[in-house]
Formats: sequence, C-alpha cells, structure tokens
Amino acid sequence: MFDGDDALTLTVQQRNVGLVFQNYALFRHMNVLDNIGFGLRVRPRTRRPSRKEICKRALELLDLVQLSGLEKRFPSQLSGGQRQRVAFARALAIEPRLLLLDEPFGALDAKVRRDLRRWLLELHNKTGHTTVFVTHDQEEALELADRVVVMSEGRVEQIGTPDDVYDAPNSPFVFSFIGESSVLPVRVEQRKVWLNEKPLDLPAGDVPNGPAKLFLRPHDVDVVDNVSGAIVGEVTVLRRHAGLRRVDLEVGAQRHRIEIELPADFSLNLASPVAFLPRRYRLYPASQALGS
Repeated sequence: MFDGDDALTLTVQQRNVGLVFQNYALFRHMNVLDNIGFGLRVRPRTRRPSRKEICKRALELLDLVQLSGLEKRFPSQLSGGQRQRVAFARALAIEPRLLLLDEPFGALDAKVRRDLRRWLLELHNKTGHTTVFVTHDQEEALELADRVVVMSEGRVEQIGTPDDVYDAPNSPFVFSFIGESSVLPVRVEQRKVWLNEKPLDLPAGDVPNGPAKLFLRPHDVDVVDNVSGAIVGEVTVLRRHAGLRRVDLEVGAQRHRIEIELPADFSLNLASPVAFLPRRYRLYPASQALGS
C-alpha cells in the first residue's frame, strides 16, 4: 500500500519504486551519467524530461552521492563503493515513492560497508525517502533503521525500534539472531533460577516452573566474588577484541560453552575459574526455546 493505494493494481512504471541491487546491476556500456539518467530516459514521452533536464538531474545526484567529476567514467573504472553510490543515484533519479535496497552492501568489504552506512544515513536525512533495507547484517540493521522487522522462514517474529528489538526480544530466535548471545539450560522453581542444582541470584519473573533457557549477551555480565549464587565457568579461550577481551567459558558438568566480554586488562589465565552474573538476561521456557 502506497499512501492508501494498492500498489499491486499499478504497473511497474506507475509504482515508481527505486531499487538498488547487491551486485550494483549497472549498465557496463553506459558511463556514469547515462546510468543515472536511464530511468528518466525510458519514461513515456509525455512524462519524459528533456535531455538537458535529465543531464542536470543526473549531475545534481552525482554531487549528492559525492562522486562529482566522475560522470564520464564507466562502471569498470570505479571501485565497488563508487559503483554502489552510482546505483543509489540511479534509483533516486526517478524520485521514487519508495526505495528498496536488496542487501546493497553485501558485496563490499567491512570498512567500505561501514563508510557507506554513515553515508546512507546522511543521504536518507537529506532526501527523506521511505526505504526498505534488506540485510543479514544485524549491526547494519540496528545502525540504519528507524524500525526493524525480524523475519524467520518467511514469518515476522518481531517489529520495533532497534532498542526494542535488541533490549526486549520477544522470542529466543530474536534474542539469538539480533546481536551476540549465549544460552544455558536452567530450571525454574518457585520464581528462582537453578543451574546444576544450585540456585542463582537471578529472579525468574513470571516464567513457569520447569526446564528453561537462560539467554545472555557477552557484554552484559559482571564478574562477582559471591560464587554461591553466581554462574561459574572455566576459561578455555582468551582473545583480544579491540579494547576488550573475549573469554570462552565451560560451565557445569555438561561443559556448556558460553562467551563473556571483559576489560582488556582483566587478569585471567586458561583453566581459571570465573564467577559472574548477567546484568540483563532473558528466560524462556525450554519448550518455547526449541530450535533456537
């Protein structure tokens, strides 16, 4: 639905949707200027701007995507990031009612993707086009979106702001899919959480009695001295992660592996015991967490 109108009753030309593909899909035999103006040149004669107006519009968009001076180059003479900016300019040239982005940064390396994410946010703020951005990169979704839709096997799992989806996931799938997470099998008895026959200092809330799954994020933990009510694990892997240290722990007789994040200067050795409690966590009944 576009502003209350059923878009499926319109032809492709009437829908006026801009589309950016993962693999750029630029016309190799056309230079940058002609690629950008293509959507305007193929309009019906009654709606087609003059050649001069198309050229002016293409040059304005070239400036908007920060590629001024490259209008005579061909796609083969551009970097991947530059090609994708040209693809964005081509999609914007028709002044779309809706902009569809199909994993547009998927073919680019990590640094270029980060740079283009910042650029795309600036571009969106300037143009104001409603945009649907499809991505498998959770970080990308949380950084770019006003509203996130998490899907699994063609079904919508949750819709909300990035904060809603990350901080208050409504299912085990959403918790494990959005952001990094670890999970431990636990048991709930009378609103207390038990791990390996030991009660933890974690309230169970309204989760019913019985087997459950405890989901936590690596950065949401505190190391504690009170071992009796804490989760205790043995260090199996230590690795530096930017300004932090990632620690793999094996917990309990079943040696469940989880990951936590600590300051880089935190003193640890392999096989050292670590006691911790999550600051934020989610409990789900084991039946609900199946397949997560």
